Amino acid sequence: MAQSLTRIISDLHYGDKASLVKDLGQIAPLLHDAGRVLLNGDTIDTRTGPNPAHTARIREEIDVFIRQAPAELVLLTGNHDPDISSHHALELPGGLFVTHGDIVFDNIVPWGRDALIAGSLVNAQRGDVTRSADELTRLLVAHRRACAAIPQRHQAERHGLRYLASFLTDTIWPPSRVWHILNSWRTFPHLARHLLDEHRPQARFMVSGHTHWPGIWLQPDGRVIINTGSFCPPCGQVVVEFDAEHLVVRRVRRKSGDFRPGRVIAEFALTPAPVST
Repeated sequence: MAQSLTRIISDLHYGDKASLVKDLGQIAPLLHDAGRVLLNGDTIDTRTGPNPAHTARIREEIDVFIRQAPAELVLLTGNHDPDISSHHALELPGGLFVTHGDIVFDNIVPWGRDALIAGSLVNAQRGDVTRSADELTRLLVAHRRACAAIPQRHQAERHGLRYLASFLTDTIWPPSRVWHILNSWRTFPHLARHLLDEHRPQARFMVSGHTHWPGIWLQPDGRVIINTGSFCPPCGQVVVEFDAEHLVVRRVRRKSGDFRPGRVIAEFALTPAPVST
């Protein structure tokens, strides 16, 4: 059973002072009975920052953790780690589409200090990326190139009080940014459904992260948008797990500092993959 079970989590933000994951061993219980675990973006921050030694250290820790993990670990890129992998999205049997989620916003982080520059960079990169048969792939590459050009800010700060001040400046100041956060949470499922309508109409499920707001949104056409939240407070996180027949969403339970699969909050039947003839 373990070899057939895949789990999906996102937004570890390992190495960021706000992350609850201070040691990668804390997430080991999420790996033990799975054959594969997808880390769906923002696992670490690989962008250019004022403390390159810290970035290099956490990147090496992730590499070591992957080599020693009891399950296959697959990294997908996010807006904070745009170069950590060649996988920007995955399409899996059963109608699953997995991607970090920033692609639904033209300016990547509409709630953040970098929203204006991000929007400009995305527009520029969309014009520069060579067109291909798959428009969504082109857009994902454009987003990743734009993300790589945005530097680390509070994420690179190691001093506690300076980190807090920088976090407030980058994220929730001025107070109007709170409205942008709430609006992003409100509009995310609608934008995700529009993304599927336009680029992946065959997908039945979209599994993402990015906004740090965990949730499950059933769409009128029967599709399901799932956000796994974040390992940074305060909103919490869920884990998606699936095998050949079922997709299950569980709370992530924290016990003695470790993160474990918790109670089931939703379960869906998966469409069998078509049989080749």
